[in-house]
Amino acid sequence: MTSMSLFGAYEDQDEAFPQVKYGHPKDRRVDLKQVQAGLAVSGDGGIPLFHRVYDGGAGEVAQVVGAMNALRKMADRRDFLLVADSKLVSHPNVTALLDAKVAFIAPAPAAKVPDEVYAGLDLEDARVVDYAPDRDKGKPADRQEVYRVLEDVHTIAGRRKSDPVHTLRRILVHSTGNARGQQTARAKRLARAAEDLDKLQRGAGGRFYGTAEKIAARIGVIARTHRVENCLRTTITTDEAGRPGLEWHFDQEVLDAQEAVDGWYALLTSLTPDQATTEQVLLRYKGQVVVERRYHDFKGPLAVAPVFLQHNRRIAALITVIYLALLVFCLIERQVRQALGPELTMRGLYPDNRAVRPTGRMIFYHLASLMIRPGTATSPPVVLINRGVQAHLLELLGIDETRPRWLET
Repeated sequence: MTSMSLFGAYEDQDEAFPQVKYGHPKDRRVDLKQVQAGLAVSGDGGIPLFHRVYDGGAGEVAQVVGAMNALRKMADRRDFLLVADSKLVSHPNVTALLDAKVAFIAPAPAAKVPDEVYAGLDLEDARVVDYAPDRDKGKPADRQEVYRVLEDVHTIAGRRKSDPVHTLRRILVHSTGNARGQQTARAKRLARAAEDLDKLQRGAGGRFYGTAEKIAARIGVIARTHRVENCLRTTITTDEAGRPGLEWHFDQEVLDAQEAVDGWYALLTSLTPDQATTEQVLLRYKGQVVVERRYHDFKGPLAVAPVFLQHNRRIAALITVIYLALLVFCLIERQVRQALGPELTMRGLYPDNRAVRPTGRMIFYHLASLMIRPGTATSPPVVLINRGVQAHLLELLGIDETRPRWLET
């Protein structure tokens, strides 16, 4: 599910359609009312199969359970899996999903798994997963991201003593790519903080930082801005003339402890070991990127927001129209990729002529400048091509430029 924040009061609404209301917006604009939309796509090409428009204040889990039941009826299947983000993990949400018998996978909120848990793990005990992200395909094996997994259990208790305690499988995942990213980000934060601290140290006792209070206030700003509160150690000194000075360093033990947890995160699931092994849980969670990419298209090239409509029934209709546009958008992308064969890449989409996987956005960008020459009594209509990549795309789509399809019907 996703949300679209709306400007306006929306006081007079049609009760037969989803209501524009305050809720929990993804963009954190809690000052604005919103409407929500849900989308389900196929694993093969991310083709939209199902969509719904929901009230702005609708509870996400309640809507997901209804959507799952509708999908079961549509597909005549019972084995559905919900892959969600960490906001799903709460006692009421997990209880609702278990009662509805909806299998799920979601990352554990960072606050729910202490760093000490990750620091106590031995990477040598973790099993390597046979998986490589799309961005790493084609790279040498030693440059590809490596995932390793371990498994234990996680309990979720409610606020009341009468609430049932749920025990879930917890998959502890280590990603070398995540570890490198976290280490790089931390190094940048430390370098920027060190630069500011050195500047403060040189200016201590001078015009702008002539008192210990001013130095302490500046230290607090630097620590918060660069997020180094946990590892920064400072001492404000005073010389014989009464002028304040500064000594500082980063606590290496704290930095080592942070490095020990780099790359680790946890997934919680209701799937049993018979339904999915530890490695399979991670692989199924990675399928989330398919629907996430379609939401990117929904809000990006197709621009579902901003919405300039006054009535909630028209908002629901607009979302449906954009969903249909997304369906066409995705079908075209999938057809081009299938026609390319196993390599799935083509050249000519970017100025440097590098081989890339074509996206719907790039396909439409290159086809947007096509023009058609109207037919006459002696010559048929013809699509006018001005770039080679256009001819290649039309060929992949099975379109003969001398016989445009829309004229054949």
